[in-house]
Amino acid sequence: MASTADFRNGLVMELDGQMMRIVEFLHVKPGKGGAFVRTKLKNVETGAVIERTFRAGEKVSEVRLERRNVQYLYNDGDIYHFMDTETYDQLQLSADRVGEARDYLRENDTVQILMRGDTPIMVELPTHVVLTVKETEPGVRGDTASGANKPATMETGLVVTVPLFIEVGDELKIDTRSGEYIERTSK
Repeated sequence: MASTADFRNGLVMELDGQMMRIVEFLHVKPGKGGAFVRTKLKNVETGAVIERTFRAGEKVSEVRLERRNVQYLYNDGDIYHFMDTETYDQLQLSADRVGEARDYLRENDTVQILMRGDTPIMVELPTHVVLTVKETEPGVRGDTASGANKPATMETGLVVTVPLFIEVGDELKIDTRSGEYIERTSK
């Protein structure tokens, strides 16, 4: 059991018979009345997002998940294939379970999969990944007075807003939580 004091982003709990993951939470202490915690929860299986409010100190059933380091191999349509780096067992996850992580996965990248028993539940990405720019418009020299940006398509198909000086072939550090450009790592 976990109380609202134990809430953190990424915590997985059992709620109404469903596994829910905390996406965002906010402790609120109003001027009068009791404190409460406002949360945004994502259903691990369906991807549906709901908002729920908990009273301060309320208990929820925390789901214990094991983390395994895996290497992303390939996908064939809706099935993503991974290999456990310790046992060399192959695991498959549906595109629904992989979710938004598919925008950051490159073949041979090492990520973590959360397991409940022997069942893979979801992919957990590192906070930052490095991706190569596959396509972007050329920047116009001298057009930086307004701090202008442009879209860039990464090697995985993810579209990121980047500064004008970014060119095709640049490697960029991308925040996997927000999908935002952080910095250029090569030139």
